[in-house]
Amino acid sequence: MPGKRTKPTKRAKLKAARLGPRDVLHVGSAGLRSRPVRVVLSALGIAIGIATMVAVVGISSSSKAQLMRELDALGTNMLVAAPGEAMFSGEKISLPRDAVGRVERMDGVEDVGATGDLDRSVRRSDKIPEDETGGISVKASTEGLLKVLRGRMAHGSWFNAANGRYPSVVLGHVAAERLGITSPGQQVWIDDRYFTVIGILDALPLAPDIERSALTGWDASKKLLGFDGHPTSVYERSTDASVNDVRKLLAASIDPETPRNVQVTDPSSALQAKAATEGAFSTLLLGLGGIALLVGGVGVANTMIISVLERRYEIGLRRSLGATRGQIRVQFVTESLMLSGLGGLAGVALGAAATAAYAASGGLPWVVPPWAMAGGFGATLAIGTVAGLYPAVRAARLSPTLALHAV
Repeated sequence: MPGKRTKPTKRAKLKAARLGPRDVLHVGSAGLRSRPVRVVLSALGIAIGIATMVAVVGISSSSKAQLMRELDALGTNMLVAAPGEAMFSGEKISLPRDAVGRVERMDGVEDVGATGDLDRSVRRSDKIPEDETGGISVKASTEGLLKVLRGRMAHGSWFNAANGRYPSVVLGHVAAERLGITSPGQQVWIDDRYFTVIGILDALPLAPDIERSALTGWDASKKLLGFDGHPTSVYERSTDASVNDVRKLLAASIDPETPRNVQVTDPSSALQAKAATEGAFSTLLLGLGGIALLVGGVGVANTMIISVLERRYEIGLRRSLGATRGQIRVQFVTESLMLSGLGGLAGVALGAAATAAYAASGGLPWVVPPWAMAGGFGATLAIGTVAGLYPAVRAARLSPTLALHAV
């Protein structure tokens, strides 16, 4: 009817189309698929940083695992008693001749062995000057020493009740190398006679001084080399439960009158300290890996900024078709995350491969801690997020009109 006012109809409010996860991945990967060479070069910086960090942690962990394996095999329940130093008189201190027997009677002690230093030289023949010893010492040894040290014979046999009474010698593997002895049956010159080599020891990590020694039987040393029977070092191995008690009583058991004259040491402590400090020098390399990772992150940010400048028309077109600023931001952050993630995966794989190669070359167990791989990959995602924020915000702020006009 004329003059009658009608109510204005409400306009429906337009809503931006939603992007599902699949759509986000599709638009985020579009820039990567169109520029594969740039993607590879940008991801390479991230990969190098992560590979360095994973390899450093992996190599350190593999070396530490090998040390712990050696400790488990050698045990940490061995103690060594040796003469201490006189505080004021300066006189030479000797352990009692029956020190081995006294230690054997202690509760918790399983095996006992001893060595005695001999003021003699060992040479390949009597034609070699006496002062050219090659750093090899001569020691008297009891039959129980090999069992206490948990040593093995690389060649030949150890002392027994028969051969320990005659001019026979067992060489540490370092001593054998320096003397040029490769197999039992050969002879070396000690004091004024030849001794027949009956065996060569394998490596002894807990007794490096034995590795550089020529060992003669206890009885033969007394009869042929003037050994006085006083042990220089007494090695004992006790049960794991009693090792601390034995440590407290060992000096007093050997020399009840003056226990301060006996020095007790734990040879496994050096390996334990080495295992504890295995990663000490890894900090510097981890720092270098972190710097490489940051440089890679800068490269990703630079790539994303260039991508925004090159794709202004695409951004303007999407904005004019209804894409929101938030969707533009999500697109470019996703692209940055995918670029960094590819570099991170490649870096983790390269670092693990480098650790495997190092472990295989040195006969070590291959150990790459899961936290190192997860942490490295997580770091790349964090760097990718930070590197993509500014380019994403810059892309979202582009005016559709100006973006389309600039093309």
